[in-house]
Amino acid sequence: MERRNKKVVIVGGGITGLSAAFYMQKEAREKGLPLDVTLVEAANRLGGKIQTVRRDGFVIERGPDSFLIRKKSMGILAEDVGVAEELVRNATGQAYVLVNGELHPIPGGSIMGVPTEIGPFLKTGLFSLAGKLRAAGDFVLPRSSIQGDQSLGGFFRRRFGGEVVENLIEPLLSGVYAGDIDHMSLESTFPQFYEVEKKHRSLILGMKKSTPKKLPQKNSHSSKKEGVFHTFRNGLETLVEAVEQKLEPGSVMKGVRVEAIKEPATPDGKTILELNGGQQLEADAVILTTGHEMAGRLFAPYGLLQDLRAIPTTSVATVALAFPEEAVVQDREGTGFLVSRSSDYSITACTWTHRKWPTTTPEGKILLRAFVGRVGDEAIVDLSDAEIEKIVLADLNKIMTIKGKPDFTIITRWKEDRPQYRVGHKQRIADAREELKARFPQVKLAGASYNGVGLPDCIDQGRAAVNEVLEDLFE
Repeated sequence: MERRNKKVVIVGGGITGLSAAFYMQKEAREKGLPLDVTLVEAANRLGGKIQTVRRDGFVIERGPDSFLIRKKSMGILAEDVGVAEELVRNATGQAYVLVNGELHPIPGGSIMGVPTEIGPFLKTGLFSLAGKLRAAGDFVLPRSSIQGDQSLGGFFRRRFGGEVVENLIEPLLSGVYAGDIDHMSLESTFPQFYEVEKKHRSLILGMKKSTPKKLPQKNSHSSKKEGVFHTFRNGLETLVEAVEQKLEPGSVMKGVRVEAIKEPATPDGKTILELNGGQQLEADAVILTTGHEMAGRLFAPYGLLQDLRAIPTTSVATVALAFPEEAVVQDREGTGFLVSRSSDYSITACTWTHRKWPTTTPEGKILLRAFVGRVGDEAIVDLSDAEIEKIVLADLNKIMTIKGKPDFTIITRWKEDRPQYRVGHKQRIADAREELKARFPQVKLAGASYNGVGLPDCIDQGRAAVNEVLEDLFE
């Protein structure tokens, strides 16, 4: 009798779903597995938050603009789909924090805000003398006695005091989540700091010991530091396009939304996915890569995953502004700045994109990318494009001189989009997966709502879900 192919449905065509579909099909081809894979995406395009605008010679990202090179999975995927040669590193340069209306260089030797070199820390104008003395308490303070998860803010305030947290650590660590550092989970966002404290007690001494020593440059005349981020010469959507081309013909359904999931009648039965338009898909396994809110909605009829719906989200917007070179006068070298929460500004950060990513900007032009919106300050995202542009330009004009209007502005709103990894997040996700496993063992959760919001983190989750599904189906 002919062996029936197993059917896997991947819901969501962001980077998690795309990588899951690609690696599932790759495994099936290479191992001769009887497997049919279908990727279902509600939008009319793939890529999710990865959206690149190519206009007038500019390469502008609406969502993420790069990824950490040390997290390998994005580079591996690029290699696997044949676009690794398109990768470029960021140009390095001084980054700043805006405090009390002044741009202060981030002190040399800071690792995510933790000083490892005393000289630059003592000289910086980011902190008062009292703030610096309080931060020195890290050398003598004992390890935390807290068992289990704790907030990032509480952890760092105990070690360094409020001033260092507000003016350096918070702007650096909270940005990617647009979150409130006093509610963000240490365990789910930056667990390495907890491990350093546990091992070395002092974070300053521990980070210094655990940081690889800088190797001498091969050429003495070449002392320029290499960037730690990668993107693609023609934008991150290069990867999305390449992965989509590698997927098997007919395996992607765009503009199709999953409306409901039906429980199999028997333990070895198929899961039924009801789609908008009345169509149904049968699946032996499902990888659900949508956000946690959608997962909670789909499983609400069964009383499952309702704690996930309580995970808060926040809204942000990116504002890309293109100018002729002569329209912007900057007296600072560097690649951009972060904004302290104590500052009276609406923007939360600004990248001087033409400097950080030279391949994005035509000669004779300048590209700035500002960010607005975060927990507790989201109303700005709902303003009109004209109002947001006016506010951003007013903020930028306090720091640099901008003459006239931009050549063009691209504003992208991400409404209720950033999941907040609050204290207890890791256990909350583990409980949700166990809950699902009891009733729907054939459904796996993966994506930015769960185990990391970075692009490589999402790819890792997609691949992990693939491995779980293959183990369930064929081993």
